[in-house]
Amino acid sequence: MRIEGEQRQVTSIVRTEAATGPGTGAGTGADVGAVSGQSRSAAGPAGPLGGPAAPAPLAPRARLLPALAAVYRAQLSRARVARIPLLFVATFQSIGIMVLMRGVVDGGSEARAVVAGSSVLVVAFVALNLLAQYFGQLRASGGLDHYATLPVPPAAVVLGAAGAYASFTVPGTIVTAVTGSVLFQLPMTHLWVLVAVVPLAGAALAGLGAALGLLAPRQELATLLGQLGMSAALLLGVLPADRLPQPVGWARDLLPSTYGVEALARSFDTRPDWPVIALDLAVCAVVGVLSLAVATWAYRRAAVR
Repeated sequence: MRIEGEQRQVTSIVRTEAATGPGTGAGTGADVGAVSGQSRSAAGPAGPLGGPAAPAPLAPRARLLPALAAVYRAQLSRARVARIPLLFVATFQSIGIMVLMRGVVDGGSEARAVVAGSSVLVVAFVALNLLAQYFGQLRASGGLDHYATLPVPPAAVVLGAAGAYASFTVPGTIVTAVTGSVLFQLPMTHLWVLVAVVPLAGAALAGLGAALGLLAPRQELATLLGQLGMSAALLLGVLPADRLPQPVGWARDLLPSTYGVEALARSFDTRPDWPVIALDLAVCAVVGVLSLAVATWAYRRAAVR
């Protein structure tokens, strides 16, 4: 029922955005029946030579930005009701991990890795795990068929949902980072790096989660893949890299969120190495673009089936 309500909201918002946006007519957001009625009234019962009238072309699709804004707003509205309890779970989970690690790790680079990994874990829980479950449920319930009938570009659906889920992680990530800094007595001077870490790591993980949910043949498998992805972010992101075996370290390099973890961990230094931090964030950005592109392709593939 929540998905149906969200789809009705997206339909209403898309039509409003398309009708009021500059450069588009009111017919941009019209449904197929309205377009058919317009074509019958415009073309008449017969063509110029007495034959059957040629059908008028369908109304153009909504532009990317208005459609993206519509999906984003609908997802945020849904998240306020359904995802706030899960956000508390993700935040308390990360804080609990830091409390447990406090008895093992005293300080230094290991403490910075634990705090950074626990902070990004909130992003992984919401943007990867929950988004994989959402798109798996959307595919299983036939919700993709509804979106396919709307004049909404596929990229708008994927980017809008991914952006909303990534934005939803901001409060929990900030609370976790501040709590960890106090717990391990780390400087908070450069915590503003979260302004870049959250959207870039969130985009990479959200694209990965959307792709897993859309490519999984069954909803249960999408849930399983989302859980496995979050577990990988937990093990490979929270544990200090120098304590991992070499093969596991190679797997860590393949997980996009670890670059956000490295960037945040380096920001706790007294004199951060900003070029290296910028390089880690650039890797996150590139992986984010690629993962969202794969998720868009997976959406088109799932919508036509």
